[in-house]
Formats: sequence, structure tokens, C-alpha cells
Amino acid sequence: MKILGIESASMTASVALVAEGITMGEYTVDFKKTHSQTLLPMIHEMVRMLEFDLKDLDGIAVSGGPGSFTGLRIGSATAKGLGLALDKPLIHVPTLDAMAYGMYGASSLLCPMMDARRNQVYTGLYYCKDKLEAVWESCSMDRNVLLEKLRERGESVIFLGDGTQGHEEAIREQMGMLCQFAPAHLNRQRAAAVAALGAVYFAAGKIETAMEHIPNYLRKAQAERELEEAKRQGKMQELAAGHSVGTGEDKQNVSEGSR
Repeated sequence: MKILGIESASMTASVALVAEGITMGEYTVDFKKTHSQTLLPMIHEMVRMLEFDLKDLDGIAVSGGPGSFTGLRIGSATAKGLGLALDKPLIHVPTLDAMAYGMYGASSLLCPMMDARRNQVYTGLYYCKDKLEAVWESCSMDRNVLLEKLRERGESVIFLGDGTQGHEEAIREQMGMLCQFAPAHLNRQRAAAVAALGAVYFAAGKIETAMEHIPNYLRKAQAERELEEAKRQGKMQELAAGHSVGTGEDKQNVSEGSR
């Protein structure tokens, strides 16, 4: 089985080829470049080095979210374009699931965290000692609420992902001896994990066509939320203005009636 993995849900851009249970190649960059500039050139360079023909793929596994809206759209568009051009099925691999799967064999609980801004994180909770088991499905949560819930469980937890960046001190303060942090080679998204878990899903028949694939954003984009808030505020102002006009008319009617 030959699976191409694509990961672009965050700052990390990563592509990998997993064939017959072996990671044949992986190209990962965590740098401030738009994924539209990196993914296709990375795929081209990887398959060139491996002398691999993409027509021989069985499927294309793509990190399906949650994560950056722009990153997910670019990854989705790349996978859909390749799927349509090559007539290959796509495999939707939840981003947080793939991150946890990258820690296969760990005896502790796994808590991947992705920055969702405003002290919010995209997160989930997993066991992955001999298979991936989701304790909490992917969700958006306040960081402090997350840590409180984890502390109440009283279990050792391995944290990973960019959602831990800048918050390690707070996590250590609230979790104490219960927290561990994944090392550098495991603490970010990797396409090899997407492809490897994609191979498991492919074998189980969890595939979709390129046209069917839709990323899971979990929540609306910031621009959409701001637009809705602006509309809501505008509606409230209209109601307030209408109330003010109505109050004036009522006073005028009362005054005229008294005359």
C-alpha cells in the first residue's frame, strides 16, 4: 500500500510517502512561508529523489483539521487537485489524531494542542499504546479549562503541538508532576503520521473522493465571526435608534392628547 501524506494545518508544511509500512520519504519545513509556495515543490522534490511515480499511489491522506483556515484550504486544494488528476481516493485524517498517532507506544495520556488564539486551543485527548483511542474528540477549548479538566483526571499527560508554545510555564504550574512534553522530533505535525494513520483508515475502507473532501474547521473563520459581530452590533444600533424614535413619537402623542 502506497500513501502520500499532506500536512498543512498549521505553520508546519510536511509531505511524506509511506509504502508497505515504511516511511520512504518525508519533507517537513516549519518556517514562515505560505503553504501554496511549499507543498507542491516539496512533493515534486520528494518523488524525484525517490524516483516514484505518483500514478502508483493507492491513496492521498490529508490532514483534515482543525487548524489554520488558510493552511487547511491549501492542503485540501492540493490533495483534491492531485486526487482528481490521478484518479485516486482521498483519506481524511483529523489533524489531532495524526499528532497523537505520532506518539504511538506512549503509556501516558496524549494531549495535542494547537493554538486557536485568544487563549483558546484546538485539542483532544488520546491513548495510543497499541492503537489510537480517542478519549475526547477534537474540540476548541479555553486553555485553563482544559488544564483544570486534565488535572482532575489525575493521570500523567504528554503535551505536544504549537498550543504549548509560550504556555509551558502555566502548564507546569497547573499540572505539576503530571505533565511531560514531547521532544523536538515529535512535538509538531508530521505528514508521515498522517500517511501512516491514513494507511490504517484506507485498509478499513475510510476513503472519500476528491470532490467529497471538506476540511473540518471546528469553528468559523475570524473574518466570518467579525462580520457576524458587526452585523449583530448594527442590528442592535438599529433597534436602539428605533426605540429612541418610538419613544419620541409616544411623548409627542401624549402631549397632543393632553391638549
